[in-house]
Amino acid sequence: MSVFHDEVEIEDFEYDPETETYTYPCPCGDKFEITREELIDGEDIARCPGCSLLVRVIYDPEDFEEEEDEAEELTIPDEKPKALN
Repeated sequence: MSVFHDEVEIEDFEYDPETETYTYPCPCGDKFEITREELIDGEDIARCPGCSLLVRVIYDPEDFEEEEDEAEELTIPDEKPKALN
């Protein structure tokens, strides 16, 4: 069982589109981090790489499921090359 430093709404995190990472200030001076991919996978724990603190991220998983569905729709299936005769 994990003990959380706090529970924080996803809206309170800062988002970096380049790394697709959400961050939130940690008392140690570093930042809690959780990636968009982790949120899509249902993860709700942001970790601070500078210390052992954890925060629970409060968010609506459905907001991230839609993004996953859209990404799947954009995926082009592998096509086998046609033989040249």
